[in-house]
Amino acid sequence: MRKINNHMITKEGQRGSTRDFSYNKLKQKILDLELEPGTKISENEIAEEFKVSRTPVREAFMKLAQEELLDIIPQSGTIVSRINLAHVEEGRFIREKLESEIVALACEEFSGENLFRLETNITLQELCVEKNNYHQLYELDEEFHRIIFHGCGKARTWDMLQLLNSHFNRLRMLRLSRDSNWENIISQHKEIYQLIINKDAKKAKLVMVKHLRMVVIEKDQLMKDYPHYFI
Repeated sequence: MRKINNHMITKEGQRGSTRDFSYNKLKQKILDLELEPGTKISENEIAEEFKVSRTPVREAFMKLAQEELLDIIPQSGTIVSRINLAHVEEGRFIREKLESEIVALACEEFSGENLFRLETNITLQELCVEKNNYHQLYELDEEFHRIIFHGCGKARTWDMLQLLNSHFNRLRMLRLSRDSNWENIISQHKEIYQLIINKDAKKAKLVMVKHLRMVVIEKDQLMKDYPHYFI
C-alpha cells in the first residue's frame, strides 16, 4: 500500500485501475475502427503499446470477448470481431423502442438547462462539419442522445443500451467516416430539439425512429464497400 496525493492506493486498486484503463482504451480503439474488424491482435502487442503488464490486458480481452467485440480462437489467436448485422439490427430495434419513448418523455419534462445543453451540442456539431472531423461528430452525436436520456432521469437505461449497441455503433462510425453529408444528421438533431421545445411528443417519436434507421438503410452500400468488415 502506498500514498499518492493523500490517498491510500492498494496493489489491487492499482491493478484494477490498469485493467480499466486497458479495457476502456482497447474498446475505444475498436469502436473507433482504429482497430478494424478482422484485425488480429495479441496480448503482448497491446501490453507493449499501452505500457502495461499482460495481466490487465488479458482481463480486458476476456471482457471484450464477452461483449462480442473480440473473438478469442483457441490455437489461432484473437481477432477484432467483424460487424454482425444481426447484432446491429437487434441493438437498433431495442434502442428505437426505448429512445422513441424517452424523447416523448423529454417533451413533457425537459428542463431549460438540458435544452441549453442540446443547443450547445448542436452548435459544436456544426463546427465539426466545418473542420471535417467525423470522430468528434460521432462523440457529439452520442452526447446529444445521452443528454436526452440523462435529462429524463434514465442514465442507467443509457448505460445498458451501450452494452447492446457496440456493433450498431461501429456501423454508425463507419458510415460517418465515408459519408461527408453529415448535414442530414445535424438537421434531424435540430428537428428533435425543436420538437422537444414544442412539446410535440407524437412527432418527436416519429423523427427519432427515422433518425435511428438512417444508418441501417445505408448498410447495403457499406457492405459493398467494406465486405471484409461484416458477417
